[in-house]
Amino acid sequence: MSVETVYPILAGRRALVVGVANEHSIAYGCAKVFRELGADIALTYLNNKAKPYVDPIAEELDAALLLPLDVAQPGQLEAVFAAIGERWGSLDILVHSIAYAPKADLQGGLLDCSLDGFLQAMDVSCHSFVRMAKLAAPLMSEGGTMFAMSYHGADKVVPNYNVMGPVKAALEASCRYLAHELGPQGIRVHAISPGPLQTRAASGLKDFGLLLSDAVARAPIGELVDIFDVGNTCAYLASPYARRLTGSTVYVDGGLNIIA
Repeated sequence: MSVETVYPILAGRRALVVGVANEHSIAYGCAKVFRELGADIALTYLNNKAKPYVDPIAEELDAALLLPLDVAQPGQLEAVFAAIGERWGSLDILVHSIAYAPKADLQGGLLDCSLDGFLQAMDVSCHSFVRMAKLAAPLMSEGGTMFAMSYHGADKVVPNYNVMGPVKAALEASCRYLAHELGPQGIRVHAISPGPLQTRAASGLKDFGLLLSDAVARAPIGELVDIFDVGNTCAYLASPYARRLTGSTVYVDGGLNIIA
């Protein structure tokens, strides 16, 4: 269990979680906690290759919708929100947990990043959240909460994070501006900044194992966070207990970000 005492603080809420790849992904941690706390869940999968890994998760969580979504493919994002509108008519929670950069651009320094690679990284990892927010907002007529997953490399230089540092910085700034624009509609927006986690996406970073061991050694709590720590944080922020919190970058990293 990801929470010791389950109280259905999200009962009746409807959550779209984008980015579930397998049971190790941050998006799965969020979706599982939301479901445990009473929310109805909709999930997306990237493509037919990814679907067999997401199918059992959708079954486990009794997902109301399981939809294909590659944000780089025209029309797929619109189709997802059309399906949610048809099935539910409303939405309360949106989690954007996707990021991409071509391997050559990700593993090379920023000076060597190609224009095409930079634009792809920015489109998938940042601007897709803006597009999602625009489509989700009309479904959040009673208010709601949106989350985007960032990392400490958006604020400080993390060796080997390379092009994703500027991209995540743009994502965090986008969250703040969206919080300002959507606040009058009762929609709250947060960037979530987890500490290093052993996910498939993170494995693409050079020397990621060293980053994990360094996090354990330097974090005040002295251990890595897990995907359910991230899910619990998002659940709190999406609940009535956090109804007047918005526009923040919330670190879920055992205090690692406070260490010089």
